[in-house]
Amino acid sequence: MYGELREQFGLSAQLAVRAIAKACEAYKRDKTIQPVFRPLGAVPFDQRILSWKGRDRVSILTLIGRIEVPVLNQGRWRTQPGTTVRGQADLIHRDGKFYLAVVIDVPDPGDLTEPPEWLGVDLGVVNIATDSDGTTRSGKALRGLRRQNLRLRRRLQATGTKSAKRLLRKRRRREARFARDVNHCISKALVGRAKDTGRGIAPEGLQGIRDRVSRACSVCGHVDKRNRPTRDDFRCVSCGHAAPADHNAAINIGRRAVVMQPNAA
Repeated sequence: MYGELREQFGLSAQLAVRAIAKACEAYKRDKTIQPVFRPLGAVPFDQRILSWKGRDRVSILTLIGRIEVPVLNQGRWRTQPGTTVRGQADLIHRDGKFYLAVVIDVPDPGDLTEPPEWLGVDLGVVNIATDSDGTTRSGKALRGLRRQNLRLRRRLQATGTKSAKRLLRKRRRREARFARDVNHCISKALVGRAKDTGRGIAPEGLQGIRDRVSRACSVCGHVDKRNRPTRDDFRCVSCGHAAPADHNAAINIGRRAVVMQPNAA
């Protein structure tokens, strides 16, 4: 298809290569269907097609030659010293605007002093995050939005018109943006608390400890399934210690992070 693409559409060599690659990748995901691409669907650009001119402009190869385009929001690419672009960028059209999705490498901050203590963080659905200080960050607003969107989705899917499908996509993107914002705010608050108190952050994602931290008593260490009679409550059958279950688990996570740190050679 290479020669035919170049002749029929006037593509440069590299644009033709990227067009073929996008079609091939779509078929690799599912060979049982014939993919249909939107006119303004996302396009991956490699370094031969897109290059940076400083940190606030890009040069893009188009059908009418190269054009330079200003980048209005550079994010960490501009604010973080020493960052470099890695690999290709994706040009995305969304809500009437073009965005570049760029992967960057951020330099290693160097040798860091091991924190003396850790802020344990228990992750969940009802409560998105509970830290070992006892602060709970609820996901109530996000769950409410998802329930509202679910009811709307069912009505729009039953309608099945083009305008209904457009509204479905719009609501889906809005929900995703809201979820990202909630998660960002929670992450920022946790980092701020850990930084202000000179502690590291120990998230729940330590392998193989989920059942133990949820059933272990943060006071006496006794582990028993009966210690957690409900999802929200913890009551040790050995020493009688009672606490919110997520808070108890977060304390255990913070303590286990200390003993599970790798030894430096």
